[in-house]
Amino acid sequence: MVAGILNSLRNTVITSFVFTLIVFFVVTQGNTPDGFGAFVFRWLHVVSGIMWVGLLWYFNFVQIPSMPKIPDDQKPAVSKVIAPEALFWFRWAAMATIITGLILAMLSGYLIDALLLGTQDGNGRIIGIGMWLGTIMWFNVWFVIWPNQKRALGLVEAAPDVKAASANTAKMFSRVNTTLSVPMLFCMVAQQSL
Repeated sequence: MVAGILNSLRNTVITSFVFTLIVFFVVTQGNTPDGFGAFVFRWLHVVSGIMWVGLLWYFNFVQIPSMPKIPDDQKPAVSKVIAPEALFWFRWAAMATIITGLILAMLSGYLIDALLLGTQDGNGRIIGIGMWLGTIMWFNVWFVIWPNQKRALGLVEAAPDVKAASANTAKMFSRVNTTLSVPMLFCMVAQQSL
């Protein structure tokens, strides 16, 4: 039975969510606490953010530096199979992170103040900076990195020089996002602590 769960990613994920519900019911004894909606969206925001930043760091710390070390005949395994799949989860994790973050900010009552960087009551500055950094990162994923990766990986037709330029552009904007990820995460945590 355990092998049946762990041999399937789908079953593993479903089991993880079932365990989460069990923990929830054990901790809350089935009572829904005040602010439960914001709690759910905070949790979903963290889960999707972990996937997004985890994949961003995978690309920058593992895949990009490893590609020159891979023999040319083995590179298609990465560029035709692994990278497109990772990019799918990467961009949709970015989308889920931005959507759940905006809903969380709205439910928590700080959306406008954060977007205005605390100019209304001064409490939204740190989370607002984090939200804007995350928004820039999301924009880069969807409107710079992904279109360039499609050309670089040959998912859309492009001349060899365009593919090479697109690969470099995608890499540079991925590095921009890696640079922004640490202060963005700092702002998200600091909101809870400072």
